[in-house]
Amino acid sequence: MIGPISLPYLRPSPGAIFAVLLAASLLSTSGVDAASWSENPLEQAIGRSEVRIFSAPFALEAGGTVWDYALADRLKQLGYRRVRSQPQRVGEFFWGNEVFWIYRRSFQHGGDEVAAQLLRLELDEDSGRILRASNTTGTPPAGLEASLEPMLLAESLKGVRARRLPCALDDLPEHVWRPVLAAEDARFFSHMGLDARSLARALLANAKAGKVTQGGSTITQQLIKNRDLSPRRSLGRKASEALRSLALEADYDKKEILEAYLNQVYLGHVDGLAVHGFGAGARAFFDKSPQDLTLPEAALLAAIIQGPNRLSPQRHPETARKRRDWVLQRMAELEWSEPLAVKKAQATPLGLSSGHLEAPLASHFRSWVKAWSEDKVPRRLAKGRGLRIETSLDPWAQAQAEKTVRRHLDTLRRRGGDNLSMALVALDAASGDVVAYVGGHPDERSGGFDRARNARRQPGSTIKPLLLMQAFDSCGRRPSLYPASRVADAPLRVDLPSGPWEPRNSDQRFRGTVTLRQALLESLNVPFVRITRWCGVTNMAQHLRQAGLDVPKPAPLSLALGAVETSPLQLAAAYTAVAANGQRLRPRPVLRIETPGGRSLKRVKVRQRHLVDAASAFLVHDLMRSVVDEGGTARSVAIDGWQVAAKTGTTSERRDAWLAGYGNGLVTVVWVGRDDGQPLGMTGSSAAAPPWRDFMVKSMGRHPRRSVARPEGIVELPVDRRTGLLVRPSNPYAEIELFRQGITPRRDRFWRRDEAIPIIE
Repeated sequence: MIGPISLPYLRPSPGAIFAVLLAASLLSTSGVDAASWSENPLEQAIGRSEVRIFSAPFALEAGGTVWDYALADRLKQLGYRRVRSQPQRVGEFFWGNEVFWIYRRSFQHGGDEVAAQLLRLELDEDSGRILRASNTTGTPPAGLEASLEPMLLAESLKGVRARRLPCALDDLPEHVWRPVLAAEDARFFSHMGLDARSLARALLANAKAGKVTQGGSTITQQLIKNRDLSPRRSLGRKASEALRSLALEADYDKKEILEAYLNQVYLGHVDGLAVHGFGAGARAFFDKSPQDLTLPEAALLAAIIQGPNRLSPQRHPETARKRRDWVLQRMAELEWSEPLAVKKAQATPLGLSSGHLEAPLASHFRSWVKAWSEDKVPRRLAKGRGLRIETSLDPWAQAQAEKTVRRHLDTLRRRGGDNLSMALVALDAASGDVVAYVGGHPDERSGGFDRARNARRQPGSTIKPLLLMQAFDSCGRRPSLYPASRVADAPLRVDLPSGPWEPRNSDQRFRGTVTLRQALLESLNVPFVRITRWCGVTNMAQHLRQAGLDVPKPAPLSLALGAVETSPLQLAAAYTAVAANGQRLRPRPVLRIETPGGRSLKRVKVRQRHLVDAASAFLVHDLMRSVVDEGGTARSVAIDGWQVAAKTGTTSERRDAWLAGYGNGLVTVVWVGRDDGQPLGMTGSSAAAPPWRDFMVKSMGRHPRRSVARPEGIVELPVDRRTGLLVRPSNPYAEIELFRQGITPRRDRFWRRDEAIPIIE
């Protein structure tokens, strides 16, 4: 048996190295870009043509709890192992009553390299709140040093790959990885990236044929070739492989190279998903972890590598078995396994047991990233050059969003038919970063219709808070309104070019005179038609366009009831203005694009647009909070211990159901409907509110508690609920209401006590 991989391995002589380099250079028909592989980490030194998509890192801020952060689950999602004491190796964590240890991996983000580090989080024993973070020297980590690494979301913009399940070489028994060497590169520990004998044999065959017919590739060369994703078999590419293999072996340990190979090698397609790596392969073919593979199972995976489709054990079991038995025999020839064990393994059936393969997270989001990248760096993608794309997605929140949509949509489909659809978008209210994004049923493969970005549906009553923002900020040629403004909720007939229009409330009742607070609380339609006419349809339409909604010209009066078309993503962006003090944030799916070597190609800054004064936005925020806390249409989404503001929406004939709102700096919109536009038969409260609440309960605590701060210019004053006039706090009819400073009703005076604030008719 060959000794452990930590032992020194033989190195070819300088003459052999020179001969190999000379041969490679003679074969080359194109130049080699040395800068692409020199001085790069292992993950960047390979895969020059690969596109890799990463999530955002997760900041471990003091003040949040391990429960709200879902910290243990986040770490498990990243592949960390829980241990019983202080971690000794990278990729481990320990959770105690007063301390949480994380041996965080190294990573790259924003052009910065962050070293692996042992982090100590001091906890409040009772609440689990993080009191302080420090490293082994006792210094508080700063910036990215106090973050969990980004998660690799995908390794291609094309096709569908199963999620890789990374495994550490140290965790694998020797009988799991030895068959790979037996099948692909028996002299792996005795060469420097190139096998001179195999290369000489291939050179002779290629020279006779006048083209590349044999590879003679080592595992190191295969690693580079596979990560390049280039099917071309040219002499120039082989030369590039050779040079880069030598450089890779000079910079990295054999253990690192073999582990990288085992984690990325292609093992064919299963259930329509491309399987890469022994972790995913063990799950796909045997429904087990790679650490638990037996010798014949490991030999079968090693056998598949030569021709994953031709040797598929599911489609060609006999061919795969013959190759497996050859690998086992090779193990005996190399004296890496006892002959008796080999014979026993060869007599073992294939023993396939299909496991559940998970598609990568965020299929619709990745399709959006693909379209975004093709727009921003089209020439590089057209040339097949690699990219490293850093996105804003929170992988934990995304996983919760997909679970929520899957569960609720399956339930709704049992009630209303298979053609029901759902979309969910969550944005960070401070940056516009896309935190979670689901454009349809999560089991839909890439390329399915993205309802979050491309569906054009009427938003219904979710448009009402946006109209109030403008009415409070600038009501056309009239004075700005305020929550205590009074409006008539009575029959209304409007003569339009298309004929008379008589809007109705959803319950077909009228309430007489109501305040704007009550109008939003009960989502009354007729008062909002009157408000829109009062402030001017053109004025309101321009405001909605500035908020990012598509409003036709000339704008219809029915826009007051949401009779315009928008997407869930557009609506979520518009709602950031309420949660962010009047600043409408542009959704930001991508933070940075760079080359695999780390050279920046595109940085994406936070972009915001001033929509209304902060005080105007805060008045709407307070009204939306009332819709949840005071028995309004969104009362079912109230969450104990959290401040939530939300608004439901239901379009005519109940075609679309919406819930739009936010809490703790997370703006979320859920839409439910049918793709063909037929009536849904459900309201926003019954169809969209339950999934919205479930998602927010799980994801709202992704950072320490944050609330919408009351800006300067907001005052609290008592008003008479009968007249709308300012009165003394001792008045029996007084109610405290919020106002923008300087924009208030007049005070009740004894000499004109019978006068009231005019009602908007």
